[in-house]
Amino acid sequence: MPTATASPSAAHPDTASTTLALAQDLIRRPSVSPEDHGCLEVIGARLHAVGFNVERLTFGPVENLWAKRGSTGPVLCFAGHTDVVPTGPREEWQTDPFEPVIKDGVLYGRGAADMKSGLAAMITATERFVAQHPDHGGTLAFLLTSDEEGPSIDGTRRVMDVLEARGEKIQLCIVGEPTSTDKLGDMVKIGRRGSLSGKLTVHGVQGHVAYPHLADNPVHAAAPALAELATRVWDKGNEFFQPTTFQISNISAGTGAPNVIPGELKVRFNIRFSTEQTVEKMQQTITDILDRHKVNFTLEWFVSGLPFFTAPGKLSDAVQTAVFEQTGLKPELSTTGGTSDGRFIAPTGAQVVELGVINATIHKVNECVRVADMATLSTMYERVMELLLVRQ
Repeated sequence: MPTATASPSAAHPDTASTTLALAQDLIRRPSVSPEDHGCLEVIGARLHAVGFNVERLTFGPVENLWAKRGSTGPVLCFAGHTDVVPTGPREEWQTDPFEPVIKDGVLYGRGAADMKSGLAAMITATERFVAQHPDHGGTLAFLLTSDEEGPSIDGTRRVMDVLEARGEKIQLCIVGEPTSTDKLGDMVKIGRRGSLSGKLTVHGVQGHVAYPHLADNPVHAAAPALAELATRVWDKGNEFFQPTTFQISNISAGTGAPNVIPGELKVRFNIRFSTEQTVEKMQQTITDILDRHKVNFTLEWFVSGLPFFTAPGKLSDAVQTAVFEQTGLKPELSTTGGTSDGRFIAPTGAQVVELGVINATIHKVNECVRVADMATLSTMYERVMELLLVRQ
């Protein structure tokens, strides 16, 4: 990683125009999860045109793409998703969410930041790289899905199962999620926390509020236990991970009448956890606390993903160098934020790093991305390929 100050370099004009055009094409396709609406067809055709073997893998309503160019190691894979979240209230959008509009150098549209600009940058970077290095070393690959914003069952998870069964391995992976905070490239993800959710049902006996001795209020029974869980210090995190956190996301009870003791309480909660925890340990702790407070309950568990971490090394060094050369910034290596599909790729032994545009507007109305950032990101991706797949 360079230590001297670099002068930011401007992307080639062709990079800006081609990346913008592809991003606009993808945004026009209303690919609300798990729909793809032809995004993968467009991307697959462009990859095929530059020598990729393109394979489509469909599971239920989910479209996936696995493409490769090359037959030797290492395998450098770009990963991402074509699906987007729903628009939210249309009346709050300043523009049509599925008609890309540029205002003052900013591109607006659903998926502009998360993550169709990243997809466009990956594709145009690859097209330029292959044109310059048709006999590059290693293997270039793409793993794309339409099931990242949804249940994430039939997308990257299933594709990785297929690859593992075939004995195909990814050694290096760049996920194009929007990771930057204030400036493009100021943050790179080298891991993510795990996500454990619970659906807690507390059982009581419904009755009249004037006769509490004939009822059993599940809210009263659960409140002390929930308070203990909410204030518990699970761990202090570590060098790369924030402390584990517990949050109640939904809670409901009662008939709506003010004079009826509810017979049941339902609580949804989520734990974002570091590598200091295990799923089994957290599950046991929660059930022990509920039992100690004598709560009559049933509990369903959902594991969205385990924490993953890529130690700083070859891949993160290449990404940091590419960012530094374009912006003069030394990216912060972080594991903050939500989950990503990297959680399905890293357990197979791959180094996984995430680099993308600014994430300030993702999942919001009026989602947007700076047009100039897309071209710069494309140049960063191209440089990473040069550093990893071209003999220096």
